[in-house]
Amino acid sequence: MTDELRALRSDSRRPAAAGAGASQSLAIARWCAGRGWPVHPLAPGRKTPAGNCAVCREPGHTYRGCSCPAAGRWCHGFRAATLDFARIQQWWGAHPEFGVGIACGPAGLVVVDIDAHARQLPGRDRLLPGIDIAETVDLTGLANGFHTIGVLAALRGATSPADDETTLRVRTPSGGLHVWYRALGGHRWQCSSGSGGGRALAWQVDVRAHGGYIVAPGTATAAGTYEALGAAREPAPLPGWLARELERTGHLPPAHLPAPRPVPPRARQAVLAAGGGGGAADRVLASLVAEVAACGAVPEGAGFTEKLNRAAYTAGGLVAAGLLDADAAERVLREAAAQARPGQERRYGAVIRGGLSAGRTRPLAPGGRL
Repeated sequence: MTDELRALRSDSRRPAAAGAGASQSLAIARWCAGRGWPVHPLAPGRKTPAGNCAVCREPGHTYRGCSCPAAGRWCHGFRAATLDFARIQQWWGAHPEFGVGIACGPAGLVVVDIDAHARQLPGRDRLLPGIDIAETVDLTGLANGFHTIGVLAALRGATSPADDETTLRVRTPSGGLHVWYRALGGHRWQCSSGSGGGRALAWQVDVRAHGGYIVAPGTATAAGTYEALGAAREPAPLPGWLARELERTGHLPPAHLPAPRPVPPRARQAVLAAGGGGGAADRVLASLVAEVAACGAVPEGAGFTEKLNRAAYTAGGLVAAGLLDADAAERVLREAAAQARPGQERRYGAVIRGGLSAGRTRPLAPGGRL
């Protein structure tokens, strides 16, 4: 386990695990969600999602129209990923044996997945899709994804992602490497379809992005632990040369599909500033405001109005109890709402005003209404 993840419980910049007996997986899930990365459970000891319920395992059933994620169940893997801290507590609190997966698309992540499998070298046309490698080029020693991504980077005069110390890199139990980047420019990068062909970036080099998930750093499986390397613990912006290679190899969706908005994880700090401290009242509102900001991960169907109204109602109660400044409360709510639904000020402004007004009729202390 890396020092960064060992420090989850003690570093005030990271969400602490709830309770003395909380699992490391719960701490990891909260740490990820605090960064705006929606999380979902992985099967115990494995890197695959936790199983669906019996109904969702029925032949012909799909995630489309399924009520399980909305009901708080983890069916359908990364499509059930959440930033809701209450749901995270429910899932990993009851199942500390679960691992942690992150839905890459809503998190705004592009992860280069480099494998080091012992396999026979394919034809030259499959080593770097779309790039001709002449028969005169000596391929002696080329054996895995570390080599092919290195060759691609050298052709472009760039540093190989495997050697990029500016960004989060995670060693996998099989000896591979996950290199994490932040998507820029609203591009909705797509997952590769497999190292055997399709949208692969290179032989034994795939991409995890929209339509897929990545194992969180610190997660332990039967094969070993996903361990962060070096000093970087945050994803750097996707390099321009790599973005151009992803576009060249077909990692962009049809133009009509909307791009998800990554969630800026600033809401909690704003709430603490509004309350003037880190007490129980601040923590109550911080969790609700974070849920509002998290709605920015999906354009619709996130329960934005309901979550904003609940946060505003709670803020109104805290204001009435003298635990929160009224102007600061409205400012925090508007900031979170603007992150989630930019350009909809009239809509969210009415919800905020109504929720604050209703909440101020019933003063709220951390233990309940007064």
